Amino acid sequence: MLQAVKFKNRTWDVAANIHFPKDFDQTKKYAAIVCVHPGSSVKEQTSGLYASKLADGGFVAIAFDASFQGESGGEPRYIEDPATRVEDVRCAVDYLTTLDFVDENRIGVLGVCAGGGYAVNAAMSERRIKAVGTVVAANIGRAYREGNPLQTLEAVGKQRTAEANGADSMITNWIPNSPEEAKQAGVTELDIVEAVDYYRTSRGQQPTACNKLRFTSVGSVMAFDAFHLAEQLLTQPLLIVVGDKVGAFGSYRDGFELYGKAASKNKSIHVVHGASHYDLYDQPEATGQAVDKLLPFFRENL
Repeated sequence: MLQAVKFKNRTWDVAANIHFPKDFDQTKKYAAIVCVHPGSSVKEQTSGLYASKLADGGFVAIAFDASFQGESGGEPRYIEDPATRVEDVRCAVDYLTTLDFVDENRIGVLGVCAGGGYAVNAAMSERRIKAVGTVVAANIGRAYREGNPLQTLEAVGKQRTAEANGADSMITNWIPNSPEEAKQAGVTELDIVEAVDYYRTSRGQQPTACNKLRFTSVGSVMAFDAFHLAEQLLTQPLLIVVGDKVGAFGSYRDGFELYGKAASKNKSIHVVHGASHYDLYDQPEATGQAVDKLLPFFRENL
């Protein structure tokens, strides 16, 4: 069972899907899990897949499109704003507490890739979140700071000045728009090749995941550290899932960094051997192993 719903973040609507357990009974109280998608993604992709699997395991699960993206509202479009992404999670928790069939004392969060970093960051200041799961969690700010961050920030500043003075907005792509485009650009790095295969082919492509990023929002991403203060504020039970087929996006090392930093007394990390970052988005064997760890974790802690 799946129901399309909307909830508010500030003045705009956030579009979401609620996934219900089999034999759902609205007179009962269920534990609920907020599922947070990667950067550039939408609720029908990997966060929705995990939401569906969690619902099969007996939970109410909600997956939503980030503000400014997908079917959610907010202007201007195509912003990746970490503060708002984290607030989306809080607003999803707000919404769940209004549902009679959700036990407001049994709410967890699961984030994938950048969504894992946002989920962790939200949980640090959102005590209504009682358990935190991540799959290939990536600290998006760390990833964007690799390379030449100061040069990028200079370019962001110049673009903001240009737009303030009447220039058109700069809308870039997260990744190449097709495998052919990636090949022509000489792209061979594992995570980028697999990102294109997932997002820009029939494997995972969705019409609302349009591969567009407002360039000036990269400045906010650069200054964001998803794991800042985790050693002090992240105390909830924590399960981290990573794959050991390592690519440039860095989710494997981010997972171990998070495990080392988190103040959680109940924390564990599970390595899916032979799985890449994107295998853990949708491939049955890899996601099956992740779900086999996530379900008992959430059952025990929610």
